Amino acid sequence: MNDTPHGAAVARIERALARIERAAEANTQANRSLALRHAALRHRIGDAIGALDAVIAHEADAD
Repeated sequence: MNDTPHGAAVARIERALARIERAAEANTQANRSLALRHAALRHRIGDAIGALDAVIAHEADAD
């Protein structure tokens, strides 16, 4: 197939598509990792805000 200009062009396109697919998969995995980190951080921030709210409520009740 590579012995014609058309065949060589098709081969280049196929290699480019393979590179794009690998990059897309790597990007998907990176996004998934980032989403998991974001969810964990949201949970920790929620816990911290809850703890601060409890301290504020306790102080308000003490007054």
